[in-house]
Amino acid sequence: MIPADLISALANHLWQSTLFAAAAGLLALALRRNHARTRHSLWLIASLKFLIPFSLLIAVGSHFGWSTAPAVTQSGFSFVEQVGRPFTGPVHGSPLAIHPVVNLLPMILVSLWICGFLIVACVWCIRWRRIQAAVRSASPSHLKLDVPVLSSPALLEPGIFGIFRPVLLLPQGIAERLTAEQINAILAHELCHVRRRDNLAAAIHMLVEAIFWFHPLVWWIGARLVEERERACDEEVLRLGNPPQVYAESILQTCQFYLESPLACMSGVTGADLKKRVVRIMAHCAAQHLSVGKKLLLAAAAALAIAAPISFGLVNASQSDAASEAPTTPKPSFEVASIKPSKSSGQFISMRMAPGGRFIANNITAKQLIENAYDIQGFQISGGPNWLDSTRYDIIAKAEDSPGKEEGSLSAGERELSFSQSRLRLQSLLAARFNLQCHNASKEGSVYALVIAKNGPKLQAASAGQQHSPNRGMRMRPGQLDAQSATISFLAQALSRQLGRTVVDKTGLTGLYNFTLQWTPDQREAQMFKGPGAGPGEPGVAPPPDASGPSVFTAIQEQLGLKLESQKGPVEILVIDHVEPPSEN
Repeated sequence: MIPADLISALANHLWQSTLFAAAAGLLALALRRNHARTRHSLWLIASLKFLIPFSLLIAVGSHFGWSTAPAVTQSGFSFVEQVGRPFTGPVHGSPLAIHPVVNLLPMILVSLWICGFLIVACVWCIRWRRIQAAVRSASPSHLKLDVPVLSSPALLEPGIFGIFRPVLLLPQGIAERLTAEQINAILAHELCHVRRRDNLAAAIHMLVEAIFWFHPLVWWIGARLVEERERACDEEVLRLGNPPQVYAESILQTCQFYLESPLACMSGVTGADLKKRVVRIMAHCAAQHLSVGKKLLLAAAAALAIAAPISFGLVNASQSDAASEAPTTPKPSFEVASIKPSKSSGQFISMRMAPGGRFIANNITAKQLIENAYDIQGFQISGGPNWLDSTRYDIIAKAEDSPGKEEGSLSAGERELSFSQSRLRLQSLLAARFNLQCHNASKEGSVYALVIAKNGPKLQAASAGQQHSPNRGMRMRPGQLDAQSATISFLAQALSRQLGRTVVDKTGLTGLYNFTLQWTPDQREAQMFKGPGAGPGEPGVAPPPDASGPSVFTAIQEQLGLKLESQKGPVEILVIDHVEPPSEN
């Protein structure tokens, strides 16, 4: 499976580059009366942007961030931050299950990209080999220029072949078809390509076209590069004193007798729109030099494109350092805690989080303690030794003296806050006494989506009095779940524990409900409700399953009017890096 972060980063990079190319286009429009070499440089930079994400420049700035810097509000860099930050993908563990077809989409897109890349590369490879064959069959020419000159029997137009060791390839018999003045104009044009290293620029853009073949803007930029490249050479040829009429005739004669170069990285003489080129050559309108204002405009654009992402990286690094150095609020913890190996046998597991920061647990494993501390299910825990799920403990813990309220008098928000504080204290207890070290991760896995069945829900809404009752909540035993004034999200969590798979609430039901769910428990479920060593007939042993009863899936649909659908989606995982048995006290 392709990471979502990678897809988000690619999507972000594409719109960054598109925005950058649009800005380059506006600058090129503003400089339309100036020399073509300036516009060619702008389009080449726009092409290179596709190979250089802004995130690299931000990373450079982050690397050299000041360790001590004044606080800077992020709003001043909000635009740069949005340009340099990948699109935010789905948050791992969100209650949105991903359809299997959607999961296949990234693989399909990657397969299409590979096919397109190979097709473009193969076409260019075939054309490159064709030119190589023409070079191998060519013979040295008597012309003495700054680059080697070869005479080829192939009917290709005059052109510069090669990037680092260029050669001028002339078709045999060209001297018989063109006058001496026309040949001099053609040679001046080709030598201009050599001085400008146009073949290298064209090869770089060919790489961009191969990688981003699916983006129409890339091919449009390629056409602009060829147009401005040829126009820049035309301006240089005329500046050297070649008559416009002779030069225009030489281009037309070449087009009449020879084929255009099949590759953009072989700079010829007949590229771009021929009619427009001839009109411009004959008009011989001198290009304007860059004014001071336009030079300042280009300098400001360059500074904005390079300095802004780096500056954001500097500021972001400074803020990160300041945040890391700033004192953090300590996590709530228990003032005193007693942890002893459990001597219970055949007794039910009990665990209670009470107001005032009290926690009492009997016959509980470290794994169950981790589940409650991090509000996860057992299947979401990865790693750790075997004793996590076998050795049992009795725990009594108490936070700093706090009178608190009675449990029945707490509002829903106060109850939730109390439970959250208790979970944080359990995390502190695990870190201090079990030396637990862990980190969060996410993986693609199978989940259940809890949805409304075809005939609608069969749930009884809780009354106002029941919503404030001290007995509100859920109670589970083998094959039965009783709920009073409970949310569907709590039902999803209970089913997650029961089924050993993440259950995502997609019902859209937000109220509080009373219901009883009865099903046939399996042996694994029965084992969850007994302690170790319990024998037949002892309190810890669940009754044997009734084979005639409904499965939990059927019971949910028939008794609650809901339904479980198997899907694929992100599953949050808690990875245990290190844990130790606690010392007795």
